[in-house]
Amino acid sequence: MKYKEAKQQFIQTWGKLGGEWGINRTMAQVHALLLIAPKPLSTEDIMQELQISRGNANMNLRELINWALVSKELVPGDRMEYFVAEKNIWEVARRIAGERKKREIEPAKQALLKLKETEADSKNAEVKEFIKMMGQLSNFINKMDKTVDAMMKAEENWFFGTLIKIM
Repeated sequence: MKYKEAKQQFIQTWGKLGGEWGINRTMAQVHALLLIAPKPLSTEDIMQELQISRGNANMNLRELINWALVSKELVPGDRMEYFVAEKNIWEVARRIAGERKKREIEPAKQALLKLKETEADSKNAEVKEFIKMMGQLSNFINKMDKTVDAMMKAEENWFFGTLIKIM
């Protein structure tokens, strides 16, 4: 496979995976391009490479910056903004996990906490089952939360070593 073909395939694959992580395809493609770029890229570079509009590029770059996956970099003597991606894949995974925790796990924890406090009618089987299930879901989400916290604090070797032992 030639480099250009491999590059395009990687960008497309990373874009598809983005949907699995809770981000849109174009945002993941911008991230993929910056991951493999040997030097900082401008918005124009990204627009040209991915054939996307300025608005689309700017919106996705802003969101990648919000996720702490991309940062701006100044190039001496140039007034344009350039962008670089975090290149350490373990750090990328930790940042994605942290952002997903903030956007998904925390709201679920809060909602389940409220739902768990539903007043129980000890004679109503439906209500009892509802409260039981909310408790189980709450326990599961709390364990997920602790697992993500452990991952975010852990060193790569320790985390994967522990995960392999568990499996």
